[in-house]
Amino acid sequence: MNDSDMTFTEKCNEIFRRAVEDYHKTDDVDATMPNPYTEGSIEYDLYKKNWIDVVQWHLEDIIRDPQIDPVEALALKRRIDRSNQERTDLVERIDSYFYEQFSGVKPLENARINTESPAWAVDRLSILYVKIYHMQEQVNRTDVSREQHDKCVQKLSVLNGQLGDMTTSITELLDDYAAGRRIMKVYRQMKMYNDPSLNPVLYKSKA
Repeated sequence: MNDSDMTFTEKCNEIFRRAVEDYHKTDDVDATMPNPYTEGSIEYDLYKKNWIDVVQWHLEDIIRDPQIDPVEALALKRRIDRSNQERTDLVERIDSYFYEQFSGVKPLENARINTESPAWAVDRLSILYVKIYHMQEQVNRTDVSREQHDKCVQKLSVLNGQLGDMTTSITELLDDYAAGRRIMKVYRQMKMYNDPSLNPVLYKSKA
């Protein structure tokens, strides 16, 4: 199967799997992202999206170290905040891609809206790949009890089931947009806490 034969969701699956595996070649939150796709392409953004997710996964692990230095913890918290903002900005850029893709579709008279935009569904799919990789790591451990191993096997099975469901549901959602059965809208997050003009702690500190 070449790229032209793949559904968008199949392309996501391939790119997210590659990004997770690429990260774990070094397993270093400070490693340079080896994005193999052309900057400005949707493939580049999808790879970058998953790279952000997998790096943040490990940052969240590190910050929970009970022995972590408080100064280091604060620096990590601020890095996680920046990562969350970058993730949100990237998801909204991917939604703009979808909006453009479906801009010429005339909605049917009975067309419906969706509570979740397609890029936020793709965001969940990306994070699901990170979860599956790390749950598989837990299944592979040999230093745990049989009970813990079996629980992890069960959780991995659930996650893989979710992967199948997400793949199908995103594909069906995009098909609905293309056919005019749903109305494509972009829902901006309007996050305020990172904006120095909207966060009262930040703008009052400059008064």
